[in-house]
Parts: sequence; C-alpha cells; structure tokens
Amino acid sequence: MTAVATAPVLISPEQAGPHNVETVLWVKHWTPFLFSFAITRPASFRFRSGEFVMIGLPGLDGGKAILRAYSVASPSFADELEFFSIKVADGPLTSRLQKIQTGDQILLGKKPTGTLVLDALTPGKRLFLIGTGTGLAPWLAVARDPEAYAAYEQIIVCHGVRTVDELAYRDLFTRDIFDDPLVGDEARKQLVYYPSVTREAFERTGRITTLIENGQIFRDLGIEASQFDARYDRAMLCGSMAMIKDTAALLELHGLKEGSNAAPGDYVLERAFVG
Repeated sequence: MTAVATAPVLISPEQAGPHNVETVLWVKHWTPFLFSFAITRPASFRFRSGEFVMIGLPGLDGGKAILRAYSVASPSFADELEFFSIKVADGPLTSRLQKIQTGDQILLGKKPTGTLVLDALTPGKRLFLIGTGTGLAPWLAVARDPEAYAAYEQIIVCHGVRTVDELAYRDLFTRDIFDDPLVGDEARKQLVYYPSVTREAFERTGRITTLIENGQIFRDLGIEASQFDARYDRAMLCGSMAMIKDTAALLELHGLKEGSNAAPGDYVLERAFVG
C-alpha cells in the first residue's frame, strides 16, 4: 500500500506565542514506545551539551500551549536539535508529539538550562554517564562532544532498559560514533558502552544500581577497587527517579559529592522528562 502524503502541520504566530517555531527534519520510531526526532535550530539558539529545553505543541481548540522539558540529544555545535522521547498513550504532549512527521512544526523554548554539563563537574579521570530509558538523551550530546574526551581519559555510557529493543542508539555507540569526524579517533580509545537489560536475556542483565552495588561494572571495566573512587570518578545521572536516588546514594557512600552549575562537584543529576 502506498503511503498517502499529508500536508505539514504548521503553527501560526498567534499559536507560537513567545516560543520559537521550528520544523521537523526527521523522525525515527525505535519501538512502539520510543522515538527520536530532529528539528531545525534557530541561529540564536545556544546551549551546552547535556542541557534541556522546553518543546511542545499548541493547545487544542485554542488552548494554552503544552510544553515539556526535553534533553537535547545533539551536541552543542550541531546544526539540528535532536530529541529522544517515550510515547505515552494518554500523555498531554507525547500522545500528540509521537505522530509528528517531517515538515511539521513544533514549539521550542528559548532558554536551555540544566546541570548535566561538563562545567558542573570537578576534574577527574573517568566519567560515568548513567541513564535509564530516555535518560540516555543527554549522553548522546556529551559523548559526541570533543570537550568530554579532552577532559576525561575514559567515558563510560551506561544505559539501563527493560527489553533489548529499548537499547536505542546501540549502533551509534558500538559502531557509528567511531566514524565521527570530530570524536571518532578519541571514542575508539576512550569510550565504553555499557548496556544492561532487566527483563530479557542479554549479555548483561540487572539494574545498573545492582551492577554498581555488587561491583560487576567495575570488574567489567578492569577497575581494581570494584567501587567508585572520589579521586578519579565523576558521574552524571539521568532517568528514573528510583535509579537516580539509589545511584546517588552509592556515589555518596563512596565519597563523591553532588555538584551544580554554581558549585561544581563529583556528580550531577537530572530526571528524565516525560508527559
């Protein structure tokens, strides 16, 4: 059956209000519950890799615009803005956002912000980027930023999911990033991709927090101490609140202190945004 082309969904100035109006460049559906998309980037839009911004759609029947916070999945210098989202059947935003197509328009906030940035961490040796589900999004930006490889000897992208098909961007971290003209050479030497699955058979099973607590992740990485070392390790956390809470407690137990933009520390955190 041939797909029927539909006219792009456009946003009027009245609907846009104070927000930027940007055009969808591409959409990729990973699973029935996960998708990615990219939009045009305004010339005036500046952000640091790892920050988030408000994106959304006009309200229905003239209602107030619906916006949610999304981590920008592309690095700070990219020409387009990429995002990684879940699909919530009855979500005020994602129930509609998941239906966007190339050429449609969406709303983009003007003020990116967030703590998952290199500036919020003190110098270290290893950088753990720990995320569950769509909490992988900021790591897509950080791991493709040359500044990360200049700041750390090793970057470990930890992605925890329920099922194997939820390991979106697996090909990026196991293949494509090594051909990246900016970070490919560094990634071959310094990047480690560490996925884990909780509900299906996989090469590595269990919650990320369990793999940290029992020392498995450190043994797999060849770290003799089998725990975090506050002298060398730095971490960023994004994903489920349960993972963030448990992992932050483990980091604190091993002597790492939370940081912020105002006072850099050993680790920083941000929740994954949905709705």
